[in-house]
Amino acid sequence: MNGYPPPPAYTSASQRTVTEDPQEQEVELYESYKEREAYDNLADLYAVILATEHLERAYARDAITREEYTAECNKLISQFRLAEKAALGKTMTTETFMELYQLECPRARERLLRMGVPEQIKSGDDSGQHVAVTIAETVQMFITAMDAVKLEQRAVDELQPLLSDLMDALTRLPETPNDFEPNRKVSKWLQKLNAMRAVDEIDEDDSRQLYHDLDSAYAEFTRYLKRKK
Repeated sequence: MNGYPPPPAYTSASQRTVTEDPQEQEVELYESYKEREAYDNLADLYAVILATEHLERAYARDAITREEYTAECNKLISQFRLAEKAALGKTMTTETFMELYQLECPRARERLLRMGVPEQIKSGDDSGQHVAVTIAETVQMFITAMDAVKLEQRAVDELQPLLSDLMDALTRLPETPNDFEPNRKVSKWLQKLNAMRAVDEIDEDDSRQLYHDLDSAYAEFTRYLKRKK
């Protein structure tokens, strides 16, 4: 199967065996610690994708609260980035992994590979104190992300979490329009990074464009705050 191992199970690597008929001979799926670790990493990635699919379905059926969904989704997105890097490296993409192991998880694919943040939900708390805290967090996220780009951080696993945090802060701001330009620009870059592997890097042209888009988004954000005063 293209040199890749069969789909991982949910048992530990030491328990994974294949029974051959008719002798019922048990055959180890790995011959070294390195192979065992590779199976465990694939199993971790498989489990995170499947868990995300179940979480999205549960939230769609209103089986969990908004707070529970957001907290768990953020955790799974973070775990996904770590698991993807450990399991796949530079050998294949997550899309290829899902096709190879027949993972039919459209909701997880959308959340992990396209959006990269939980479902955007406006906060119902628009008190002055809450808004002030959210604005301060958003400003800090903008500065942190732009500083990272300025310092020539280009790896996906370095930039994606920063933009994900920024997007989360932006979507928690009350009363922003649906076509809010900062949200659109950050979302565009999140989708681009989510389509890449964790070990990939953006090139110099993309780095300059990302900084420009973040800078212009921040300028629009500050103009919006001045208009709201």
